[in-house]
Amino acid sequence: MDIADGTLLLIGAIFTLLITGLPLAFITGLVALVFAFGWFGAMSLPLVTSRVYGFVTEYSLVAVPMFVFMASLLDRSGIARDLFNAMRVFAGRLPGGVAIQTVVVAFFLAALSGIIGGEIVLLGILALPQMLRLGYDRHLSIGVVCAGGSLGTMMPPSIVLIIYGLIASVSIADLFTAAVTPALLLMGSYVAYVLVRCLRNPELGPPLTDEDRQESFSSRGQALKAIVVPGLIAGMVLGSIYGGVASVTEAAAMGVFGVLVAMLLRGEFNLPNLHTSLNQTMTTCGMIIWIGIGAAALVGVYNLMGGNDFIADLILGFDVAPIVIMLIMMAILLVLGMFLDWIGVAMLTLPIFVPIVEQLGYSPIWFGILFAVNMQVSFLSPPFGPAAFYLKGVAPAGISLKDIFVSLLPFVAIQLCVLTALLLWPSLAMWPV
Repeated sequence: MDIADGTLLLIGAIFTLLITGLPLAFITGLVALVFAFGWFGAMSLPLVTSRVYGFVTEYSLVAVPMFVFMASLLDRSGIARDLFNAMRVFAGRLPGGVAIQTVVVAFFLAALSGIIGGEIVLLGILALPQMLRLGYDRHLSIGVVCAGGSLGTMMPPSIVLIIYGLIASVSIADLFTAAVTPALLLMGSYVAYVLVRCLRNPELGPPLTDEDRQESFSSRGQALKAIVVPGLIAGMVLGSIYGGVASVTEAAAMGVFGVLVAMLLRGEFNLPNLHTSLNQTMTTCGMIIWIGIGAAALVGVYNLMGGNDFIADLILGFDVAPIVIMLIMMAILLVLGMFLDWIGVAMLTLPIFVPIVEQLGYSPIWFGILFAVNMQVSFLSPPFGPAAFYLKGVAPAGISLKDIFVSLLPFVAIQLCVLTALLLWPSLAMWPV
Protein backbone atom coordinates (compact mmCIF):
# COMPACT_ATOMS: atom_id res chain seq x y z
CA MET A 1 0.00 0.00 0.00
CA ASP A 2 1.39 3.42 -0.92
CA ILE A 3 1.11 6.55 1.21
CA ALA A 4 -1.83 7.96 -0.79
CA ASP A 5 -3.96 4.87 -0.15
CA GLY A 6 -2.74 4.79 3.44
CA THR A 7 -3.83 8.40 3.94
CA LEU A 8 -7.32 7.71 2.61
CA LEU A 9 -7.62 4.60 4.77
CA LEU A 10 -6.42 6.48 7.88
CA ILE A 11 -8.87 9.37 7.37
CA GLY A 12 -11.70 6.95 6.63
CA ALA A 13 -10.93 4.95 9.78
CA ILE A 14 -11.01 8.08 11.96
CA PHE A 15 -14.35 9.36 10.66
CA THR A 16 -15.90 5.87 10.73
CA LEU A 17 -14.96 5.46 14.38
CA LEU A 18 -16.20 8.98 15.18
CA ILE A 19 -19.67 7.88 14.06
CA THR A 20 -19.61 5.18 16.75
CA GLY A 21 -19.40 7.84 19.45
CA LEU A 22 -16.00 6.82 20.81
CA PRO A 23 -13.97 9.67 22.36
CA LEU A 24 -11.51 11.27 19.95
CA ALA A 25 -8.54 10.44 22.20
CA PHE A 26 -9.25 6.71 22.02
CA ILE A 27 -9.93 6.83 18.28
CA THR A 28 -6.64 8.51 17.42
CA GLY A 29 -4.69 6.28 19.77
CA LEU A 30 -6.29 3.11 18.39
CA VAL A 31 -5.74 4.13 14.76
CA ALA A 32 -2.13 5.05 15.58
CA LEU A 33 -1.43 1.61 17.06
CA VAL A 34 -3.14 -0.26 14.19
CA PHE A 35 -1.20 1.66 11.54
CA ALA A 36 2.07 1.41 13.47
CA PHE A 37 1.85 -2.38 13.72
CA GLY A 38 0.41 -2.77 10.23
CA TRP A 39 2.95 -0.51 8.50
CA PHE A 40 6.14 -1.12 10.52
CA GLY A 41 5.53 -4.30 12.52
CA ALA A 42 5.56 -5.12 16.22
CA MET A 43 8.90 -3.37 16.83
CA SER A 44 7.34 0.03 16.11
CA LEU A 45 5.80 0.44 19.59
CA PRO A 46 8.82 2.35 20.98
CA LEU A 47 8.38 4.87 18.16
CA VAL A 48 4.84 5.59 19.37
CA THR A 49 5.75 5.78 23.04
CA SER A 50 8.69 8.12 22.41
CA ARG A 51 6.38 10.49 20.54
CA VAL A 52 3.90 10.48 23.43
CA TYR A 53 6.69 10.94 25.99
CA GLY A 54 7.93 14.02 24.15
CA PHE A 55 4.45 15.57 24.35
CA VAL A 56 3.66 14.90 28.02
CA THR A 57 7.09 16.06 29.27
CA GLU A 58 6.89 19.50 27.64
CA TYR A 59 7.48 22.04 30.42
CA SER A 60 5.21 24.76 28.99
CA LEU A 61 2.28 22.35 29.18
CA VAL A 62 2.18 23.02 32.94
CA ALA A 63 0.64 26.42 32.14
CA VAL A 64 -2.57 24.73 30.94
CA PRO A 65 -3.75 23.30 34.31
CA MET A 66 -2.73 26.55 36.01
CA PHE A 67 -4.90 28.69 33.75
CA VAL A 68 -7.76 26.17 33.93
CA PHE A 69 -7.52 26.23 37.74
CA MET A 70 -7.56 30.03 37.73
CA ALA A 71 -10.69 30.03 35.57
CA SER A 72 -12.38 27.48 37.84
CA LEU A 73 -11.67 29.60 40.90
CA LEU A 74 -13.04 32.70 39.15
CA ASP A 75 -16.24 30.81 38.33
CA ARG A 76 -16.80 30.20 42.03
CA SER A 77 -15.92 33.67 43.25
CA GLY A 78 -17.98 36.83 43.06
CA ILE A 79 -15.28 38.65 41.07
CA ALA A 80 -16.93 38.10 37.69
CA ARG A 81 -20.40 38.93 39.04
CA ASP A 82 -19.17 42.21 40.55
CA LEU A 83 -17.37 43.03 37.31
CA PHE A 84 -20.60 42.53 35.37
CA ASN A 85 -22.62 44.69 37.77
CA ALA A 86 -19.92 47.38 37.71
CA MET A 87 -19.99 47.59 33.93
CA ARG A 88 -23.74 48.16 34.10
CA VAL A 89 -23.06 51.56 35.69
CA PHE A 90 -21.15 52.59 32.58
CA ALA A 91 -23.74 51.16 30.16
CA GLY A 92 -25.99 54.12 30.95
CA ARG A 93 -28.97 54.77 28.71
CA LEU A 94 -27.23 53.57 25.56
CA PRO A 95 -29.41 51.30 23.39
CA GLY A 96 -27.95 47.81 23.60
CA GLY A 97 -25.88 48.91 26.60
CA VAL A 98 -26.20 45.64 28.51
CA ALA A 99 -25.23 43.62 25.42
CA ILE A 100 -22.18 45.85 24.88
CA GLN A 101 -21.37 45.54 28.57
CA THR A 102 -21.55 41.74 28.23
CA VAL A 103 -19.00 41.76 25.38
CA VAL A 104 -16.61 43.99 27.36
CA VAL A 105 -16.93 41.79 30.46
CA ALA A 106 -16.30 38.72 28.29
CA PHE A 107 -13.11 40.38 27.04
CA PHE A 108 -11.98 40.98 30.64
CA LEU A 109 -12.76 37.38 31.59
CA ALA A 110 -10.83 36.13 28.54
CA ALA A 111 -7.82 38.16 29.71
CA LEU A 112 -8.08 36.50 33.12
CA SER A 113 -8.31 32.85 32.17
CA GLY A 114 -8.26 31.95 28.46
CA ILE A 115 -10.88 29.23 29.06
CA ILE A 116 -13.99 29.37 26.89
CA GLY A 117 -16.57 26.98 28.32
CA GLY A 118 -16.57 28.56 31.77
CA GLU A 119 -16.99 32.08 30.35
CA ILE A 120 -20.03 31.12 28.27
CA VAL A 121 -21.65 29.35 31.20
CA LEU A 122 -20.95 32.29 33.50
CA LEU A 123 -22.32 34.85 31.03
CA GLY A 124 -25.27 32.58 30.35
CA ILE A 125 -26.12 32.71 34.04
CA LEU A 126 -25.35 36.40 34.65
CA ALA A 127 -26.17 38.22 31.43
CA LEU A 128 -28.65 36.24 29.33
CA PRO A 129 -31.56 36.19 31.83
CA GLN A 130 -31.08 39.90 32.49
CA MET A 131 -31.13 40.84 28.80
CA LEU A 132 -34.24 38.75 28.22
CA ARG A 133 -35.93 40.36 31.25
CA LEU A 134 -35.11 43.83 29.92
CA GLY A 135 -36.78 43.02 26.60
CA TYR A 136 -33.67 42.46 24.50
CA ASP A 137 -34.03 40.56 21.26
CA ARG A 138 -33.55 36.87 21.99
CA HIS A 139 -31.22 36.17 19.07
CA LEU A 140 -29.05 39.21 19.77
CA SER A 141 -28.73 38.26 23.45
CA ILE A 142 -27.78 34.65 22.73
CA GLY A 143 -25.27 35.65 20.06
CA VAL A 144 -23.56 38.19 22.32
CA VAL A 145 -23.11 35.66 25.13
CA CYS A 146 -21.64 32.93 22.92
CA ALA A 147 -19.51 35.19 20.72
CA GLY A 148 -18.22 37.18 23.69
CA GLY A 149 -17.48 34.00 25.62
CA SER A 150 -15.47 32.61 22.70
CA LEU A 151 -12.99 35.51 22.85
CA GLY A 152 -10.92 33.28 25.11
CA THR A 153 -9.50 31.55 22.01
CA MET A 154 -7.78 34.82 21.05
CA MET A 155 -7.17 36.96 24.09
CA PRO A 156 -4.02 36.02 26.05
CA PRO A 157 -3.58 33.87 28.07
CA SER A 158 -5.39 31.73 25.48
CA ILE A 159 -5.03 27.96 25.95
CA VAL A 160 -5.39 27.62 22.18
CA LEU A 161 -2.29 29.77 21.63
CA ILE A 162 -0.34 27.87 24.30
CA ILE A 163 -1.04 24.53 22.62
CA TYR A 164 -0.21 26.06 19.21
CA GLY A 165 3.10 27.36 20.55
CA LEU A 166 3.99 23.92 21.91
CA ILE A 167 3.20 22.15 18.63
CA ALA A 168 4.73 24.76 16.33
CA SER A 169 7.78 25.35 18.56
CA VAL A 170 7.36 29.12 18.54
CA SER A 171 7.43 31.69 21.32
CA ILE A 172 4.17 31.69 23.27
CA ALA A 173 4.95 35.23 24.47
CA ASP A 174 5.19 36.39 20.83
CA LEU A 175 1.88 34.67 20.07
CA PHE A 176 0.28 36.49 23.00
CA THR A 177 1.68 39.81 21.79
CA ALA A 178 0.40 39.27 18.25
CA ALA A 179 -3.04 38.16 19.46
CA VAL A 180 -3.98 41.32 21.37
CA THR A 181 -4.84 43.48 18.36
CA PRO A 182 -6.97 40.80 16.61
CA ALA A 183 -8.75 40.15 19.92
CA LEU A 184 -9.53 43.87 20.26
CA LEU A 185 -10.64 43.90 16.62
CA LEU A 186 -13.06 41.03 17.26
CA MET A 187 -14.42 42.66 20.41
CA GLY A 188 -14.80 46.00 18.62
CA SER A 189 -16.60 44.29 15.73
CA TYR A 190 -19.09 42.65 18.10
CA VAL A 191 -19.70 45.97 19.88
CA ALA A 192 -20.12 47.81 16.56
CA TYR A 193 -22.61 45.20 15.32
CA VAL A 194 -24.71 45.47 18.50
CA LEU A 195 -24.53 49.27 18.51
CA VAL A 196 -25.54 49.66 14.85
CA ARG A 197 -28.46 47.26 15.17
CA CYS A 198 -29.75 48.80 18.42
CA LEU A 199 -29.38 52.38 17.20
CA ARG A 200 -31.35 51.52 14.08
CA ASN A 201 -33.95 49.66 16.12
CA PRO A 202 -33.84 50.50 19.87
CA GLU A 203 -36.45 47.82 20.57
CA LEU A 204 -33.76 45.18 20.01
CA GLY A 205 -31.86 46.45 23.07
CA PRO A 206 -33.87 48.86 25.23
CA PRO A 207 -31.73 51.22 27.37
CA LEU A 208 -31.64 50.71 31.12
CA THR A 209 -34.24 52.40 33.27
CA ASP A 210 -33.34 54.18 36.53
CA GLU A 211 -34.75 51.23 38.49
CA ASP A 212 -32.53 48.77 36.64
CA ARG A 213 -29.46 50.94 37.17
CA GLN A 214 -30.14 51.09 40.92
CA GLU A 215 -29.72 47.30 41.09
CA SER A 216 -26.01 47.72 40.34
CA PHE A 217 -23.38 49.78 42.15
CA SER A 218 -24.66 53.14 43.36
CA SER A 219 -21.72 55.19 42.06
CA ARG A 220 -19.00 55.08 39.45
CA GLY A 221 -16.43 55.05 42.24
CA GLN A 222 -17.78 51.79 43.66
CA ALA A 223 -17.99 50.36 40.18
CA LEU A 224 -14.35 51.21 39.51
CA LYS A 225 -13.34 49.40 42.72
CA ALA A 226 -15.04 46.26 41.41
CA ILE A 227 -13.02 46.52 38.21
CA VAL A 228 -9.68 47.01 40.00
CA VAL A 229 -9.31 43.40 41.23
CA PRO A 230 -9.74 41.63 37.87
CA GLY A 231 -7.69 44.39 36.26
CA LEU A 232 -4.81 43.79 38.68
CA ILE A 233 -4.93 40.01 38.16
CA ALA A 234 -4.93 40.34 34.37
CA GLY A 235 -2.18 42.98 34.57
CA MET A 236 -0.07 40.75 36.81
CA VAL A 237 -0.35 37.77 34.45
CA LEU A 238 0.07 39.54 31.11
CA GLY A 239 2.40 42.25 32.40
CA SER A 240 4.85 39.69 33.77
CA ILE A 241 4.88 37.88 30.40
CA TYR A 242 5.24 40.98 28.21
CA GLY A 243 7.75 42.54 30.60
CA GLY A 244 9.96 39.47 30.46
CA VAL A 245 9.68 39.01 34.22
CA ALA A 246 8.16 35.53 34.05
CA SER A 247 7.59 32.72 31.59
CA VAL A 248 4.06 31.78 30.58
CA THR A 249 4.08 28.88 33.06
CA GLU A 250 5.29 31.10 35.91
CA ALA A 251 2.77 33.80 35.03
CA ALA A 252 -0.01 31.19 35.16
CA ALA A 253 1.02 30.28 38.71
CA MET A 254 1.05 33.98 39.62
CA GLY A 255 -2.49 34.29 38.27
CA VAL A 256 -3.70 31.42 40.44
CA PHE A 257 -2.02 33.02 43.46
CA GLY A 258 -3.70 36.37 42.68
CA VAL A 259 -7.17 34.84 42.44
CA LEU A 260 -6.66 32.87 45.66
CA VAL A 261 -5.59 36.04 47.51
CA ALA A 262 -8.59 37.94 46.11
CA MET A 263 -10.96 35.18 47.23
CA LEU A 264 -9.41 35.17 50.71
CA LEU A 265 -9.79 38.95 51.04
CA ARG A 266 -13.40 38.75 49.83
CA GLY A 267 -14.18 35.91 52.26
CA GLU A 268 -15.09 33.53 49.44
CA PHE A 269 -12.35 30.96 49.86
CA ASN A 270 -13.45 27.66 51.39
CA LEU A 271 -12.69 23.97 51.02
CA PRO A 272 -15.81 23.08 48.95
CA ASN A 273 -14.93 25.78 46.37
CA LEU A 274 -11.31 24.60 46.29
CA HIS A 275 -12.32 20.95 45.91
CA THR A 276 -14.79 21.71 43.10
CA SER A 277 -12.25 23.89 41.28
CA LEU A 278 -9.55 21.23 41.51
CA ASN A 279 -11.98 18.56 40.31
CA GLN A 280 -12.99 20.68 37.30
CA THR A 281 -9.33 21.36 36.54
CA MET A 282 -8.46 17.66 36.59
CA THR A 283 -11.41 16.80 34.37
CA THR A 284 -10.65 19.51 31.79
CA CYS A 285 -6.90 18.87 31.71
CA GLY A 286 -7.45 15.12 31.54
CA MET A 287 -9.47 15.63 28.36
CA ILE A 288 -6.80 17.88 26.86
CA ILE A 289 -3.93 15.54 27.74
CA TRP A 290 -5.62 12.36 26.52
CA ILE A 291 -6.58 13.95 23.20
CA GLY A 292 -3.03 15.25 22.91
CA ILE A 293 -1.55 11.81 23.63
CA GLY A 294 -3.72 10.09 21.03
CA ALA A 295 -3.14 12.75 18.40
CA ALA A 296 0.62 12.89 19.09
CA ALA A 297 0.86 9.15 18.56
CA LEU A 298 -1.20 9.30 15.36
CA VAL A 299 0.75 12.19 13.86
CA GLY A 300 4.04 10.55 14.81
CA VAL A 301 3.10 7.31 13.06
CA TYR A 302 1.74 9.13 10.02
CA ASN A 303 4.92 11.19 9.70
CA LEU A 304 7.02 8.03 9.87
CA MET A 305 4.87 6.63 7.08
CA GLY A 306 5.89 9.68 5.03
CA GLY A 307 2.56 11.38 5.39
CA ASN A 308 3.92 14.84 6.17
CA ASP A 309 6.02 14.87 3.00
CA PHE A 310 3.07 13.51 1.00
CA ILE A 311 0.68 16.23 2.21
CA ALA A 312 3.31 18.95 1.80
CA ASP A 313 4.11 17.86 -1.76
CA LEU A 314 0.41 17.61 -2.55
CA ILE A 315 -0.42 21.12 -1.30
CA LEU A 316 2.73 22.79 -2.56
CA GLY A 317 2.28 21.05 -5.90
CA PHE A 318 -0.66 23.28 -6.77
CA ASP A 319 0.41 25.82 -9.39
CA VAL A 320 -1.21 28.72 -7.54
CA ALA A 321 -0.17 31.76 -5.52
CA PRO A 322 0.88 31.11 -1.90
CA ILE A 323 -2.15 32.99 -0.59
CA VAL A 324 -4.41 30.46 -2.35
CA ILE A 325 -2.62 27.62 -0.53
CA MET A 326 -3.25 29.51 2.72
CA LEU A 327 -6.93 29.74 1.81
CA ILE A 328 -7.03 25.98 1.21
CA MET A 329 -5.54 25.35 4.66
CA MET A 330 -8.01 27.78 6.21
CA ALA A 331 -10.88 25.93 4.52
CA ILE A 332 -9.60 22.59 5.82
CA LEU A 333 -9.38 23.99 9.37
CA LEU A 334 -12.88 25.46 9.15
CA VAL A 335 -14.37 22.16 7.96
CA LEU A 336 -12.54 20.07 10.55
CA GLY A 337 -13.55 22.55 13.25
CA MET A 338 -17.21 21.82 12.50
CA PHE A 339 -16.76 18.18 13.53
CA LEU A 340 -13.72 17.87 15.80
CA ASP A 341 -12.60 19.41 19.09
CA TRP A 342 -10.04 22.20 18.63
CA ILE A 343 -7.37 20.17 20.42
CA GLY A 344 -7.80 17.33 17.95
CA VAL A 345 -7.71 19.75 15.01
CA ALA A 346 -4.52 21.31 16.35
CA MET A 347 -2.71 18.05 17.04
CA LEU A 348 -3.71 16.48 13.72
CA THR A 349 -3.10 19.40 11.33
CA LEU A 350 -0.48 21.73 12.77
CA PRO A 351 2.51 19.36 12.56
CA ILE A 352 1.80 19.20 8.81
CA PHE A 353 0.61 22.75 8.14
CA VAL A 354 3.22 24.75 10.05
CA PRO A 355 6.21 23.49 7.99
CA ILE A 356 4.26 24.26 4.81
CA VAL A 357 3.59 27.79 6.05
CA GLU A 358 7.29 28.28 6.71
CA GLN A 359 8.20 26.92 3.26
CA LEU A 360 5.84 29.47 1.74
CA GLY A 361 7.77 32.21 3.53
CA TYR A 362 5.04 33.15 6.01
CA SER A 363 5.47 33.66 9.74
CA PRO A 364 4.29 30.77 11.97
CA ILE A 365 3.31 33.42 14.54
CA TRP A 366 0.88 34.95 12.02
CA PHE A 367 -0.45 31.50 11.13
CA GLY A 368 -1.01 30.88 14.84
CA ILE A 369 -3.30 33.91 15.01
CA LEU A 370 -5.18 32.70 11.93
CA PHE A 371 -5.53 29.29 13.57
CA ALA A 372 -6.92 30.83 16.78
CA VAL A 373 -9.54 32.81 14.83
CA ASN A 374 -10.43 29.61 12.97
CA MET A 375 -10.95 27.80 16.24
CA GLN A 376 -13.12 30.67 17.48
CA VAL A 377 -15.31 30.13 14.42
CA SER A 378 -15.41 26.41 15.19
CA PHE A 379 -16.75 27.12 18.70
CA LEU A 380 -19.84 28.73 17.14
CA SER A 381 -20.26 26.68 13.97
CA PRO A 382 -23.04 24.11 13.59
CA PRO A 383 -23.57 21.20 13.87
CA PHE A 384 -21.26 20.62 16.87
CA GLY A 385 -20.30 24.13 17.98
CA PRO A 386 -19.36 23.69 21.67
CA ALA A 387 -20.53 27.21 22.58
CA ALA A 388 -24.13 26.29 21.74
CA PHE A 389 -24.06 23.25 24.00
CA TYR A 390 -22.37 25.13 26.85
CA LEU A 391 -25.09 27.79 26.72
CA LYS A 392 -27.91 25.28 26.30
CA GLY A 393 -26.97 23.76 29.64
CA VAL A 394 -27.75 27.01 31.53
CA ALA A 395 -30.16 28.81 29.16
CA PRO A 396 -33.70 29.64 30.36
CA ALA A 397 -36.46 27.25 29.40
CA GLY A 398 -37.79 27.71 25.88
CA ILE A 399 -34.42 28.34 24.22
CA SER A 400 -33.59 25.47 21.86
CA LEU A 401 -30.34 24.54 20.15
CA LYS A 402 -31.90 25.73 16.89
CA ASP A 403 -32.49 29.18 18.45
CA ILE A 404 -28.87 29.28 19.59
CA PHE A 405 -27.32 28.26 16.26
CA VAL A 406 -29.52 30.71 14.32
CA SER A 407 -28.44 33.47 16.71
CA LEU A 408 -24.77 32.68 16.13
CA LEU A 409 -24.79 33.04 12.34
CA PRO A 410 -24.22 36.85 12.23
CA PHE A 411 -21.32 36.52 14.67
CA VAL A 412 -19.78 33.68 12.63
CA ALA A 413 -19.95 36.05 9.63
CA ILE A 414 -18.14 38.73 11.67
CA GLN A 415 -15.43 36.24 12.65
CA LEU A 416 -14.95 35.24 9.01
CA CYS A 417 -14.61 38.91 8.05
CA VAL A 418 -11.91 39.39 10.69
CA LEU A 419 -10.17 36.21 9.50
CA THR A 420 -10.20 37.57 5.94
CA ALA A 421 -8.77 40.90 7.11
CA LEU A 422 -5.93 39.13 8.93
CA LEU A 423 -5.21 37.06 5.82
CA LEU A 424 -5.05 40.13 3.59
CA TRP A 425 -3.23 42.40 6.04
CA PRO A 426 -0.90 40.34 8.27
CA SER A 427 0.43 43.54 9.85
CA LEU A 428 -2.83 43.79 11.83
CA ALA A 429 -1.42 41.05 14.03
CA MET A 430 2.30 41.25 13.45
CA TRP A 431 3.04 44.94 14.04
CA PRO A 432 3.95 44.61 17.75
CA VAL A 433 6.03 41.42 17.40
